This record gives sequence, structure tokens and C-alpha cells, in this order.
Amino acid sequence: MDPRVARTRASLQSALLALARDRPLDAITVADVAAEAGVNRSSFYQHYADKDQLLADALEAAVDDVSSRIIRSADPRDISAPPAELTTYLQHIADNADLYRLVLGEHGSLAVAAQLRTRVQGIVGDAVRQEAPPVFDGLPVDVVAASVTGSALGVITAWLARDPLPSIETATQWLWQALFGPLDRPSA
Repeated sequence: MDPRVARTRASLQSALLALARDRPLDAITVADVAAEAGVNRSSFYQHYADKDQLLADALEAAVDDVSSRIIRSADPRDISAPPAELTTYLQHIADNADLYRLVLGEHGSLAVAAQLRTRVQGIVGDAVRQEAPPVFDGLPVDVVAASVTGSALGVITAWLARDPLPSIETATQWLWQALFGPLDRPSA
């Protein structure tokens, strides 16, 4: 991708996230996003058809940003503690909690949630193919990816639904335990 295109898209994504921290997504216009990003409306439409597409790309970029670091730092032989990068990602979600509640909640954007789910499943599938953990022997990669993704997004959604929002450290432990707790039990 052309570096200028990447910069403009990143700027638009950051602008939308910043605006959504201060007001509801429905109250944000394309003109608001363009102004916050320092571009004109026509530049917005050169990159995105609408706010939903921009939002989906922004959330996908956030998971892409941290996923490679999580995969590189996680040791499949030692699942006793979550990688620090997972806490970083959950901090991003907490910083944008209202937006993630909107997307992942009952009345959220199906298209945005589906794009996020598909991206996470792809990342998990790639990691399973690369690491080939023996615990998944005999299971199709797409089944493992769907299972892990569903569990992860389920824990995140349940965490975000709590009021007050539990700490990021608590959410990290919940997520890690839900994903790997059954595998981290001593053999009888």
C-alpha cells in the first residue's frame, strides 16, 4: 500500500476513535472525522464508503497492531501467564469501551462485528497453523479459530457489560483463564 494512503487511513481511523471517546458514534459525522484527521471530505470518501467501513478498519487495525506481538511473545509451552501485549490490547478496548460495547453488544453493527470476528479468526488460524499445538491435533484449524475467537470475544463482551468496568488486569486474567485454563491443569 502506498505510504500516503496508509497514513491517511491511519489518520482517519485515529480521528474516529478519538471522537468516539467524547461522543456517541451516531453523533459523529463524516465531516467531523475528516476535520479531526486534517483531510477534506472527498479524501474520506476516496478511502471509505461510510463510517461503518472506517470503524471496522480501525478496530481491525488495532487487533492487527497487537496480534503479531502477542503471537511472537507467547510461548505455547508455557501458558501460565498472559503476554503483556494482551493487556495492551485490553487497554485499547477499555479506552474505547463505549465503541466496543456498541459494536459487540446486542444492538451493535453486525457488519463491523463480523469483520472484527473474521479478522481475529484469521489471526488465530494462522497462529494455530504456525505453532500446531498438539492439544488441537485432529481438529480442523477453522474450528479451533472459531472456538478461540468466540471465547475471546465472549469474555471481552461480558467484561464490557459490567458496571463498574473491572480492571484491565482482571479482564486479562479472565480472558487468559477462559482460553487456556483447561489446558493448564496438572495431569492426574
